[in-house]
Amino acid sequence: MPIHKILVVDDSTVDRMNIQNIVADAGYQVIAAASGQEAIEKAKSEKPDLIFMDVVMQQMDGYQACREITHDESTKDIPIIFVTSKGQKADRMWAEMQGGKSLVQKPYTPDQIIEQINNFK
Repeated sequence: MPIHKILVVDDSTVDRMNIQNIVADAGYQVIAAASGQEAIEKAKSEKPDLIFMDVVMQQMDGYQACREITHDESTKDIPIIFVTSKGQKADRMWAEMQGGKSLVQKPYTPDQIIEQINNFK
């Protein structure tokens, strides 16, 4: 599946902008969301090819948003990559159980973000 459009979800403006810049500089179209609820809405309306999702967010965390996206018929095939400071083996297993395809631990490098995109091309 070719990757063209990527949704970046993080309630931290700095973290969100950092990934947006990495993704845009690599030539991809970027959509942004600042909350789990907004991520669900944009996943349905924009149909991104890939989602980078923070875990710890206000109101609805990334895991809950991931469950809703992966259980919706119209968005279930969009790969979700968690971007989080949680990097223990249990965190990786839990992310997978929620429907996530991968996990990038903060702090990350631009190469790690691009590598994740390349894994889904």
